[in-house]
Amino acid sequence: MSMIKYIFKRILTMIPVLFGALLLTFILARAMPGDPVSVYLPPRASPEEYMRAYYAHGFNLPLWQQFFIYLGNLFTGNWGNSLVVAVGQPVWNLIWERFPRTLDITLFSMIIASFIGIKTGVVSARHRNKWKDTVFRGTALVGVSIPVFWLGLLLQYFISYQLGWLPIMHFKDPAYIDPPIVTGFRIIDSLISGQWYLIGDYLVHLALPVFCLSFIMLASITRQTRSSMLEVLQQDYIRTARAKGCKEKDVIKKHARKNALIPTVTIIGLNVGGLLGGAFLTETTFNLFGVGNLLLEAITGRDYSVLNAIVVMTTLIFIIVNLFVDLIYAYLDPRIKY
Repeated sequence: MSMIKYIFKRILTMIPVLFGALLLTFILARAMPGDPVSVYLPPRASPEEYMRAYYAHGFNLPLWQQFFIYLGNLFTGNWGNSLVVAVGQPVWNLIWERFPRTLDITLFSMIIASFIGIKTGVVSARHRNKWKDTVFRGTALVGVSIPVFWLGLLLQYFISYQLGWLPIMHFKDPAYIDPPIVTGFRIIDSLISGQWYLIGDYLVHLALPVFCLSFIMLASITRQTRSSMLEVLQQDYIRTARAKGCKEKDVIKKHARKNALIPTVTIIGLNVGGLLGGAFLTETTFNLFGVGNLLLEAITGRDYSVLNAIVVMTTLIFIIVNLFVDLIYAYLDPRIKY
C-alpha cells in the first residue's frame, strides 16, 4: 500500500514538472529567430497568402492565449500538424512513424551496455590495479572520451567501406519492400507478415549504430559500477561475510553487487531517457530517420508543432523512467523506505 501511495505522489509531482517544461519550451520556440510561416510558404507568396496562413495558425493571438490553446489541444490528443517537416501531416503520426527505430536502437544498446558494463565494472573492482582493471579502465576512458559521431564515421569507413561487412547507413535494404504496418515496429511486423528475411536485414543495418551507442554507454556504466563496487567492498558487512567463511563469489553476488548497483541504475535510467528522446548524432550519422533526425529537422525548419511535441514526449519519458528507477532502488536495497 505504501508503494502505491508513493507512486501516486510521484505522479502528482509530474504535473508541475510537465507544465513547466511545456511553458519553457513554448516560450523558447517562439523566441527562435525566423518566421515559421514564411518557411513553408512558396517564395513568391503574396502578402494576402502570408496573412491568411498567419491568422490560420493563430500567430496573431497573444502569446499566453496561444499557449493555453496549445495546452488544451495537447491534452485532448491534438498535437497539431507539421508546418515545415511534412506540411499538413499530424505531428503524432510523424513521431510514431520514427519512434520505433529510436526505441529499437535504445533497447538493444542499453541491454548490451548494461550487461557488459556491470560485468566489467565488477571484475575491474575485484582486480583493482591489476592488468584486468587496467584494460577495462583504459577501454572505459576511450569510450567516455570519443565522440559518438566520430566513432560512427570510423566504423563506416573501416567496417562498411573498406571491409564491406555491414551496411554503411540506413535501416533497411532499399530493394526490400516494407512489411504491412500493424504495430509500427519493423521486427514485430515482419514476424506477423512472415517475412523473416526482413528481420535479419533490419538487425544487420542496426549493428553499427547499436555498437556505437553501446560502446559509449558501456564506458560510463563500467566506471560507475567499478567506483560503487570499490566503495561497497570496504564496508563492514562485507568483511563480516568474508570472516564468516562465505565464498568470494557469494560475497560479490549476494552482498556487494546489489548495493553497488544503485548509482549504476541511475546512470542507465538517464541514458535510456536521453536516447528515447532521440539519439540525433547517431541517427544522423547512419541516416536512421528516427526521432533524433525528426528533432533536428524541426529545429532547422522552425517547426514549432513538431519541436514542442518531441520535447513533451521526452519530458514524459524522463519522468516515467525516473519513476521506474526509484522502484528498482527498493528492489535492490530493501532498506530504502518511501
